[in-house]
Amino acid sequence: MNFNYLITDNVGLLHLIVSIVALVTGSLVLGMTKGTKNHKRIGYVYSLAMLLVLVTAFTMYNLFGKWGIFHWTALVSSLTIACGLIPIFTKRPKNNFISIHFSFMYWSVIGLYGAFMAETFVRLPKIVVESGIPNTMFYNMTGIAVSITMGLGAYFFIKLKPKWEKTFERKEE
Repeated sequence: MNFNYLITDNVGLLHLIVSIVALVTGSLVLGMTKGTKNHKRIGYVYSLAMLLVLVTAFTMYNLFGKWGIFHWTALVSSLTIACGLIPIFTKRPKNNFISIHFSFMYWSVIGLYGAFMAETFVRLPKIVVESGIPNTMFYNMTGIAVSITMGLGAYFFIKLKPKWEKTFERKEE
């Protein structure tokens, strides 16, 4: 079986490796106690991995041959992670910087899960690679998978945010 469609060059290999690091560390940070040394250390690894994921994403044009939907989502991801990191470094706004940090970083990880789903469907050889171009089935399946992933992320965010907010209020006092 030919796996050339998975990794096309060294940038693609780096993108894959740092994406896996970001998925693992992002998942760990979401599940661990916030504010601990481990949380901060693993969070820095996640942030660095995401920086590399995004830089490499902006250099890849294999799917469309030009700027495409994944570049737009990488731009949104760049803004999300920046908005999650700036409050933690500046400690601003004073009264809720931790809540803002958490909200944006949560969506950064959920967006990464969505990107993982999209990448999974991009790599399905029967849908994209054999035809040479993305087709209707690709767009439908990718859209459904990403929508379900983001919908579940939104459900848990809405359901659990009040509990998280109470935790953040105690830490910011």
